[in-house]
Amino acid sequence: MVFITEDLVRKRAEHNNCELSTLEEVSLHQLDIEKIEYLDKWCREIRILYLQSNLIMKIENLSRLKKLEYLNLALNNITLIENLNYCESLAKLDLTVNFIGKVTSVENLKYNGYLTCLYLTGNPCTDFIEYRNYVIATLPQLTHLDGQEISKKERILAMQNIIELRCDMLRQEKTYFEKKEKENLDILKEAVSHQSDSSNKTLQTDKGDFWSKPCKYTPESRLETHKYLEEQKKAKENEKCKFGNLEVPKRLLRYFNDEGKPLNINQPQISFKLEDDEENAQYILDVGCYKHLDPSLIDIDLQPSYVRITLKGKVFQLVFDEEVSPDRSSAKRSKVTGSLVLTLAKAKALIRCKKKEPVMPSTVYSSNVSENKKHKKLEVEKKTLDIYNICVNENDKTSEVKFRKKPPNQKYLKALENFTDDISVPPLE
Repeated sequence: MVFITEDLVRKRAEHNNCELSTLEEVSLHQLDIEKIEYLDKWCREIRILYLQSNLIMKIENLSRLKKLEYLNLALNNITLIENLNYCESLAKLDLTVNFIGKVTSVENLKYNGYLTCLYLTGNPCTDFIEYRNYVIATLPQLTHLDGQEISKKERILAMQNIIELRCDMLRQEKTYFEKKEKENLDILKEAVSHQSDSSNKTLQTDKGDFWSKPCKYTPESRLETHKYLEEQKKAKENEKCKFGNLEVPKRLLRYFNDEGKPLNINQPQISFKLEDDEENAQYILDVGCYKHLDPSLIDIDLQPSYVRITLKGKVFQLVFDEEVSPDRSSAKRSKVTGSLVLTLAKAKALIRCKKKEPVMPSTVYSSNVSENKKHKKLEVEKKTLDIYNICVNENDKTSEVKFRKKPPNQKYLKALENFTDDISVPPLE
């Protein structure tokens, strides 16, 4: 069983510098809490409270939270709506998937004038006939019920039959509780018989029977599964204690082999690039560090034959072919990408000269070469051209250029003379 303690609430109030007196929002979900307590004393200014997915059986100890606007109690073991009259600012209440069978307990929310949204989906009361109309008629301040907007027509029709609706709800509640009592008696009988049968069974067989056995979804079954899981955890812890808390030894990280030579290690699995700059007699190592990693979590250990970089507890080690001078080396980090660049000067390296391009022979042929390289232009006689005499008109007698017509073909002329037009012959197309 988990209790609401001051340390627990302070851990959940990190966004407010762990201060409780000015805390306006807190999330206490999925903690197996069974009872609400102390919140109305420590957190008077709270506006939003998340208590979903717990084992809470009753709504209590919230009457002093005058500024509470949103309360989430979904997925709990609540069976009755109560003790929320003094939460004056309550505007949204979520009771999804609980065990509320007494729908008339909604009347306890009449005095919450600012309540506009109510969620009761997944409760037994939602299966009652005319449930929605009864809730709308009982709480006129609501604008949304179970995520659906309430229309004016729907409200007027519900208000007209409010007395009949209430009588129907009371009858359905009575039948529901009678049915529930019978189910509880049957569950108790089955539990007693199961305990007598399972006295000689081992833990593993009991585990299989527990999960394979069908049961109804009730507050008691939820508590039973929770207790069963806790017992299993305790049993596993006891088994560990029997063997003296023996644990499998973790794999030791080796930095050197049996001969004492360093090994290449990439525990964080980061990308890297090593370049050999022979002209400047140095290595350039580019290590792709995490972009948002704090510099205080990076440790560099540079030795003549290897470099070891520790990133957030994980080791990256690289061995060099030639020895390096740590005193003449440097390390820089990019502000944009976060990558780490190491410039590692070689200890015993020959500085090679840069390759120079071949130079042309000196002054004797310099003038001739320059002249030969120049492009020579083609010389053309300069003549004036009259653009008006490009096209010559045949009818113009003044034009200087005369066109000579070709003589007609003699064979063609003879054929025209002997030609007779026959009407019976169709024309060529």
